[in-house]
Amino acid sequence: MKLNIYNDDWGLDEAVCPCDIHFMRWVRETGLKGGSIFHFGTGGHHLVGVECAAPDLDNAVYGITASPQEYDHYVRLLIDNPKVGRQYKAFFGDIYQLDARMLPQFDAVTLFHLCEFRNEQNDLYDGLTDLEVAALLVDQLKPGGHVLFYTGSFAFEKAKPDIAALALSHGLQRCPDHETLWVFRKPA
Repeated sequence: MKLNIYNDDWGLDEAVCPCDIHFMRWVRETGLKGGSIFHFGTGGHHLVGVECAAPDLDNAVYGITASPQEYDHYVRLLIDNPKVGRQYKAFFGDIYQLDARMLPQFDAVTLFHLCEFRNEQNDLYDGLTDLEVAALLVDQLKPGGHVLFYTGSFAFEKAKPDIAALALSHGLQRCPDHETLWVFRKPA
């Protein structure tokens, strides 16, 4: 039995996958500053962590990647730019093994890759389901916090029932879409 990993390195290409770029525009447009963000899928570019660490935003980001290559980029990023590491922590692991006891509360959670990676390999080590991961992270949202989903994901149609169930079970309020992102708010 081995960990279910993403054996690739996702680069930044707005034409192919603009979700992180659109999220950063949302962060700036909504004025999210000095907050805490959970980011599912760092990409080898680590755009969200790097931009949020800028002094004008001062957001703390806790990111997860299941790609050894993307994690290697994170290590090199911190070696070359240690100031980013103060506010941006990325870890290598399987999101389906999250444990709420290890997580703080967040102002925003990105679930752009919901339903993209889980398979029967996760069952071998009792991995959470996509809905369980989403519920765990929404439970970690501060009142009034936001959870965002990427409509351009190849698994978005598969994720829609989980999103609907999550919205119903947690009383999430649908906010206006932002570019390719569905945005929900946890009641205050």
